[in-house]
Amino acid sequence: MSSVLYDVAGPRARARNRALGVVTVLAVAALIGFVVYRLVVMGQFSAAKWEVFGYGEVWRQIAEAAGRTLAAFASAAVLSVVIGFGLGVARLSDHAWVRLPATVLVELFRAIPVLILMMLLYYGLPEVGVRLPSYWAVVIALTAYNGSVLAEVLRAGVDSVPRGQSEAGYAIGLRKFGVMRLILLPQAVRAMLPVIVAQLVVTLKDTALGYIITYNELLYYARLIGTQAQYDSPILQAGMVAAAIYIALCLILAGFAKWVESWTRRSPRTKARPAPAEVLDEGA
Repeated sequence: MSSVLYDVAGPRARARNRALGVVTVLAVAALIGFVVYRLVVMGQFSAAKWEVFGYGEVWRQIAEAAGRTLAAFASAAVLSVVIGFGLGVARLSDHAWVRLPATVLVELFRAIPVLILMMLLYYGLPEVGVRLPSYWAVVIALTAYNGSVLAEVLRAGVDSVPRGQSEAGYAIGLRKFGVMRLILLPQAVRAMLPVIVAQLVVTLKDTALGYIITYNELLYYARLIGTQAQYDSPILQAGMVAAAIYIALCLILAGFAKWVESWTRRSPRTKARPAPAEVLDEGA
């Protein structure tokens, strides 16, 4: 028995793969165990290193910093999706005066690192008399970069829909806007949803770059805690706490995306429906 891409593994190959899997798991477990052992030996789990996290005020400020992280992410995520859809549709336009500027913007902002965009907005604009709060510098930079990436994702998703789908839409009398809205975009979004969610996770993590331009988000506050000499400079401990919070936020976002994907699959609105009689008559 064989598949299209590769031969089905036989008994010896399956045994070899299982052995390699076990060895890999043991190697990773040994590496993690060694790291934990070194942390214990170096006293990184001592009570003095974690004392600062025993204060309620510290956790209140951590929660506020996490809230500022989520605020920047929420604004950037919504704007990125809106701008990404706009630029993606513009790149698919038949009109060169619409398609070319959109292409230039997408390629430009995809090529500039997010941190450079943030620094240009926060430190560069004051040189020409424009001063942005650090919050908006973070949001605009994240929106410009991730919106351009999502535009490419959407364009690729629309291009992946079989050509016969759009031809069928034109055959029943739909114009290009109707074909895009009713046929191509719904299928492209469902197909590209995992990629869109992955890019939103990147957006969430990239908010951490805001600490460089003094945006008081989670990483900025964790770095502030880690430099407190009176608490034995718990930089590793602050990093562990911040990393755990970021992991939790990313898992929540991924879980929400899975729920949305399953809901769109179950929703009757995503199932094919017969075309209205007036549309059929118009196409005839």
